[in-house]
Amino acid sequence: MDFKISDIPSALKAHKLDENDYANILLILGREPNLLELGIFSAMWSEHCSYKSSKLYLSGFPTSAPWVVQGPGENAGIIDITGGYCAVFKVESHNHPSFIEPYAGASTGVGGIMRDVFTMGARVVASLNSLRFGEIQRGDEIGKKHRHLLKGVVEGIGGYGNCMGVPTIGGEVSFEPSYNGNILVNAFALGIVKKDEIFYGKADGVGNPVIYVGSKTGRDGLGGAVMSSDSFSQENSSLRPTVQIGDPFIEKLLMEACLELFKSDLIVGIQDMGAAGLTSSSFEMAGRSGSGMRLYLDKVPMREEGMNPYELMLSESQERMLICAKKGCEEKIYEIFAKYELDVAIVGEVTDSGVMELFWEGELCGSIPIEPLSEKSPILSRPIQKPSYLQSIQSFEGSGKDGNEILQTLLSHPEIADKAWIYEQYDNKVGTNTLLGCGELDGSLLRVRENGVALAMASECNPRYCYLDPKEGSKIAVASAGRKCVSRGAMPLAISDCLNFGNPQNPEVMWQFKESTEGIKEACKILQTPVVSGNVSLYNQTDNVDIYPTPTIVSVGVANDAYDTLSSRFSMGEKLYLVGEIGEDFGGSLLAKLTHPTPCGTLPKIDLEYERKVWEFILKAHSSHLLGSAKSVGRGGVAIALVKMAMLSSLSLNAKIPLPSSKYAEDLLFAETQSLFIVSSKEEEALHSLAQSFSIPLHCIATPQSQEEDIQINSLKIGFDRAKELYFGSFEKLLG
Repeated sequence: MDFKISDIPSALKAHKLDENDYANILLILGREPNLLELGIFSAMWSEHCSYKSSKLYLSGFPTSAPWVVQGPGENAGIIDITGGYCAVFKVESHNHPSFIEPYAGASTGVGGIMRDVFTMGARVVASLNSLRFGEIQRGDEIGKKHRHLLKGVVEGIGGYGNCMGVPTIGGEVSFEPSYNGNILVNAFALGIVKKDEIFYGKADGVGNPVIYVGSKTGRDGLGGAVMSSDSFSQENSSLRPTVQIGDPFIEKLLMEACLELFKSDLIVGIQDMGAAGLTSSSFEMAGRSGSGMRLYLDKVPMREEGMNPYELMLSESQERMLICAKKGCEEKIYEIFAKYELDVAIVGEVTDSGVMELFWEGELCGSIPIEPLSEKSPILSRPIQKPSYLQSIQSFEGSGKDGNEILQTLLSHPEIADKAWIYEQYDNKVGTNTLLGCGELDGSLLRVRENGVALAMASECNPRYCYLDPKEGSKIAVASAGRKCVSRGAMPLAISDCLNFGNPQNPEVMWQFKESTEGIKEACKILQTPVVSGNVSLYNQTDNVDIYPTPTIVSVGVANDAYDTLSSRFSMGEKLYLVGEIGEDFGGSLLAKLTHPTPCGTLPKIDLEYERKVWEFILKAHSSHLLGSAKSVGRGGVAIALVKMAMLSSLSLNAKIPLPSSKYAEDLLFAETQSLFIVSSKEEEALHSLAQSFSIPLHCIATPQSQEEDIQINSLKIGFDRAKELYFGSFEKLLG
């Protein structure tokens, strides 16, 4: 088969490679590449696979701790959760595909992240998602389009997760003009594995067979990794052939077959065929092991007629795995996958050549040294420049609105209002281990039956904060995600991040990225939550409009006793307390958004040492049986947090919040000061004594009332029924 390239410049342009890339390819190969080899270089050196623009700034992330079993570099991160068990987790983006085809893009994003987890030997037991859309409240075509995108994405997430039997137990969604042309769909999955039964993506042992399992390969998803490494425009926004098509029923069979495979000593390593498909899985497995590999591409199970080596290496068809088996175990492996009616075929073997040799019907059609491609991809030092827009950020001078009007507006705001329309499409109870799932406040809770602990997990990022100050905004994202775990009675142990940014060829975007990574590094170090896995998504730009910096953070924490955790529901006989002091913190807040079209004000600063101390105080109070409930204070400030807690608890209250003397008056009840909690307790004296020992301010602010009557917070007042109408009814009404 002839893959000779007749027009090098055109081929490079089509594969998103430049002259420097081509010079490196010539140096690595010692000759001109053919079209198959050029396609492989293009996929592996794409931004999506190689992180060539971001790798420079990712070094230095805290990645180790006594409880970290596996940090970045494998399919997912792993932490020890005691009792001989580990949690395996990762968050990843599927942004461009979901914008092109929302249902298929979102569903295959869920399927892909689940494979990253179960390929390490874990059973997937929970998922979250972080979604960003444009201005769905608009009455024009933009609003109509984003309501359509939202519906498709949610249906895709629910459809895949529900069919897999994996509960979607939480998430977040926000809406900003910067996502009008480029939505974000970040999917997180978590699994449980025995510590001595973890598998890795490696391929070593000369002569060991390389086995393909799962679905047949088709032409869907061709060029997906390269497409995800490019900006959108009016010309390229209809790229449906690059979007993969998933089948959750096949994936469920594949997961069960792999978990059965892991029980026997049959394999050396296993790797998901994700972005760049067979190319990335084979090169990464061999690259991690310093091995060579020989693949016979005509042996790959094919779904379509007339497929060629180029298509087989670069297809991103879903629900496929590549296995490095122990020689002599082939028949047993065949039996397992045949039982689940999955395709299985020996497609190659491990060598010691350090070279990937690709054969088609007995002829060598491609030969590439593995290490330079998989382990030494280009690292770019792109220009950076502080954004010019920061010079024209407006200050926040107060809302100028009546407090009761603000309260009602915020309760019905798409960012605050209850998202039952979304989460009711997810099965968040399947498996019967969900303790606190969708619809609850703050972090979600999952019971681990195997060792009796509970895992808390929460996703967090405020894009407006990161637009104003990406370093501080990223610190706050790490702290806020952890704070939501603490309010469940769990100590945050690690994070996974998904760094969503605009076009890296824009120096201002690279400055945002650099600042954001510095903020994450600082926060993770001080808060003792290392980064164990993650993903970078760049080129989130359409028609030269970049998204706001959006470093999605998912924090995972452990509560030692699944039957001794915290919710945000308070009870009669308890008193409510504010932990911390409210400040004049309005920069990037939801209140400021009501009066300014773009983020304004000075971002709230966060004292990370103090934040960690507050965590320790809350968890000590919980372990001492002093707390009835807890909630972190986030978007909308103390007023919104209290109204939410009251509605969740079906109890009214009359709260008196201590406020500093300020020109902002009632606005302070909606300030987004960091490191704040609201807790309930019956042990007033003991709680005050403990707070004093930690040097943490504690204010008694309310006693819950028995009936669902009025909710009063200082001078603010709203009827219980009116609050419920606004909070529970507005989002579905918005979607029509």
